[in-house]
Amino acid sequence: MKSLRDKLILITGGARGIGLAIARRLGRDGGQIVLTDLDTAELERAQETLQQDGVRCSVFTLDVTETDAMPDFRQRLHDTVGPVEILVNNAGVVFGGPFLDVPLEKHLFTYRVNVDGLVAMTHTFLPDLISAGESHLVNISSASALVGLPWGSTYASSKWAVLGFTESIRQEMTELDHKHVGVTTVCPGYIDTGMFEGVRPPLMMPFLSPEELAENVQKAILKRHELVLEPWLVKLTPFLKGVLPRFLSDGLADLMGATTGMRSWTGHEGGQRD
Repeated sequence: MKSLRDKLILITGGARGIGLAIARRLGRDGGQIVLTDLDTAELERAQETLQQDGVRCSVFTLDVTETDAMPDFRQRLHDTVGPVEILVNNAGVVFGGPFLDVPLEKHLFTYRVNVDGLVAMTHTFLPDLISAGESHLVNISSASALVGLPWGSTYASSKWAVLGFTESIRQEMTELDHKHVGVTTVCPGYIDTGMFEGVRPPLMMPFLSPEELAENVQKAILKRHELVLEPWLVKLTPFLKGVLPRFLSDGLADLMGATTGMRSWTGHEGGQRD
């Protein structure tokens, strides 16, 4: 994509954290931002902050789990600001703890937000992207899509689903000759938004800032990168898993603390992924 100027950019879970940082970064390049979130008050504060920075921004309160409401939301968006050219599926939740200690409803809710909501948003707005002359789909997954995550089993598995879904859509766009639709999966390590409060990150893999990740997302859209792996240690994970026997890769993960970090999770429950 040559430029983000005047592109209509829809970002879910955009009231704070990652979503807001991406909005600010893409808006700085001239993009017209549309933010959605469950928290109306935070959404309005985000809009005010962006507008003070000179970013064009509209906001809509949206629950991505209410998939039946998506067609009406799309029509309302078209009537208000027009068709979407860049979609960033960022909204997500995490619940930490031993699998059996976390209520089943929280496990299922994780899938409703992280998987069902993302798939529904993509299904609703992919026609916009296909109809645009130049467009991009960004799905925020996680480094936990590449490994197991004890004490975060349904979060990790939901992000495995996001990675597999996005890769499949990317290949499908090519097969259907919609090569103008760029598709990116973003797999970051832990982000410093409060969502993973209390977690001990693996050795040599400090928390990323939302702003650092936003820079990578901006580059991925402009350069049509298919996969964003950050920080550097995450880039090595697929290779190490591919060449090492299971017992060695598991042992290395244990040694570095990748399998134990979520034991101390105290993050804000039900918080949107930002």
